[in-house]
Amino acid sequence: MTQTASLATPEPTAADLTGADLSEAERGRILAKAALFAPPAATLPDGRRDLVGLSREELVAEMVAMGEKPFRAKQLWHWIYHQGVTDFGKMPSIAKAMQGKLAERFVIGRPGVDTEQTSEDGTRKFLFAFRDGQKVETVYIPDQQEDRGAVCVSTQVGCTLSCRFCHTGTQKLVRNLGAAEIVGQFMAARDSYGEWPSPTDGTPRLLSTIVIMGMGEPLYNYENVAKAMRIIMDGEGIALSRRRITLSTSGVVPMMDRCGAELGVGLAVSLHAVRNDIRDEIVPLNRKYPIEELMAACRRYPGASNARRITFEYVMLKGVNDSEADARELVRLLKGIPAKVNLIPFNPWPGSPYETSSNNAIHRFGRIVMEAGYSAPIRTPRGRDILAACGQLKTESERARPARRNEGAELAAPRPRAADAA
Repeated sequence: MTQTASLATPEPTAADLTGADLSEAERGRILAKAALFAPPAATLPDGRRDLVGLSREELVAEMVAMGEKPFRAKQLWHWIYHQGVTDFGKMPSIAKAMQGKLAERFVIGRPGVDTEQTSEDGTRKFLFAFRDGQKVETVYIPDQQEDRGAVCVSTQVGCTLSCRFCHTGTQKLVRNLGAAEIVGQFMAARDSYGEWPSPTDGTPRLLSTIVIMGMGEPLYNYENVAKAMRIIMDGEGIALSRRRITLSTSGVVPMMDRCGAELGVGLAVSLHAVRNDIRDEIVPLNRKYPIEELMAACRRYPGASNARRITFEYVMLKGVNDSEADARELVRLLKGIPAKVNLIPFNPWPGSPYETSSNNAIHRFGRIVMEAGYSAPIRTPRGRDILAACGQLKTESERARPARRNEGAELAAPRPRAADAA
């Protein structure tokens, strides 16, 4: 799909659009707005280009441009993504003269590690710094029974959604992350755990899954996220299966369809409420894509089955969304969707306006959902002592944004709905 050609082109009105046309126009608008928050070019001040984040086709083009055969791209791909090498001089299958030529033109980058903290429960949080000084947090959550775990990666500096229970949502959106910066978080985490080369032949991986649940709304940075995930899923490099990747969204409905069709990764939906009036308050994106549209998109999501259920994230907020009536309405909403529900005790952060639901309320809620036939585990908070738990991520490095980027607030503004356009 091509990006919309001009930000100045008038947007179609609801009267002009119906059904699929409305979704297509909305996808174009989302991609055009994303361009306002584009990451900086992956080029150093000395002109060298970062090879991390390039697609296979782009890597071939770079080799051809310097007079080399396309097979050089395959060699580099192996060293960068399978072996984890960052120094051209440590690629013995490439001649020394060629190593020198590559070093003159390119780098194999990583985000800088500003701070690294390990929780008493083994959770590790990284504050990564990028070349323009912007920073994001990334978390590795080890499994408590097996030698494996999930890397929770970020996709934006800040966030545009302002979910009221989420610490990240209190930080304004500064910019999107590029594909290199998204892939780089996982690669730097692997550096930290010494997990190169990529494990093969069934060898257990410590960093076994990726959850795209860190800072930002990934579907408002879809093209960079999709490019990064294709690199990570490539079988000759990092080689993580799509079954080991889960993307979490607050409900950007038009992009959910595209994500399912093009990537086919697991889907997690930040639901958190079963009534539009409550969800409008705590997840403001709901004013744009209400619960009915969100659940319809979940029913359409390709590949969803009992073997690959959609995960619904539900933060338990005392007196807000934790009643028995809420639980029964959740069961009604899930009817016909291969689903499981993660019940998440609210993780407090300084200045948060909410309280965690009582244990009794959480267990009562979960029991109702489970008796209806849905898995509803209560997530054990991890990394609370280092503010690494769900909803607690936030960098302290907010930067001033150009004035025109205030236009990004329009991403959360109400839009014409299909029902209005008929």
